[in-house]
Amino acid sequence: MSEKKMSSSRKHHLKSLMLSIAKGILEQEAKDREVERQRYMAETCQPLSLPSGIQALQELCRELHHKIDVIDEERYDLEMKVNKSAKEIEDLNIKVIDLKGKFKKPTLRKVRMSADAMLQALLGSKHKVSLDLRANLKQVKKEVKEEVADVGDWRKNVEDKAGMDGRKKMFEGEA
Repeated sequence: MSEKKMSSSRKHHLKSLMLSIAKGILEQEAKDREVERQRYMAETCQPLSLPSGIQALQELCRELHHKIDVIDEERYDLEMKVNKSAKEIEDLNIKVIDLKGKFKKPTLRKVRMSADAMLQALLGSKHKVSLDLRANLKQVKKEVKEEVADVGDWRKNVEDKAGMDGRKKMFEGEA
C-alpha cells in the first residue's frame, strides 16, 4: 500500500469481506467436525439391535454387565497405579528435602503432665514412686511493715522544700 490513508468506507468494506470469509470457514469447519463425528460413531459403535425375546435380552444384559466389570477392573488397576506413583513421588520429594538439609520441624504441642505421671511414664507401671515437690518447699511468712503516715499540712512540706535550702535539707535528711 502507498503512504496514502485508506478511506473509512473502504476499511469497513474490507472488514466486512474478511468477516464474511471467516464466517464461511467456521461454518465449513463445523460441518467437517459433524461429518467426522458421524463417521467415528458409525465405526466404533454398532447400531443397537434390541432382541425381541426375553432370553436374548437377558443375554444382552449379561454381556453389558461383563463389559462393565472389565472396564471397572481396568479403572481400579489404573487408579491403584496412580496412587502408588503419587506415593513414590511424595517419598522422593521427602528424600530430596532431606538431602537439601531443609527439614521442616513439626510444631510441638504443650503437654501438661504431673511429676508422678512423668515418672510413671519413664519407669513404667511397675515402680510406684510418689514425688511431692511442694512438700519439700519451705514456708515463708511475710512480715507486714506498718508505716505511720505523717498526715500534716502539705503546704508546709512544699514551702520547706522550695528553693536551694529545701533541696539541701532534703539531701541532709536522707544522709
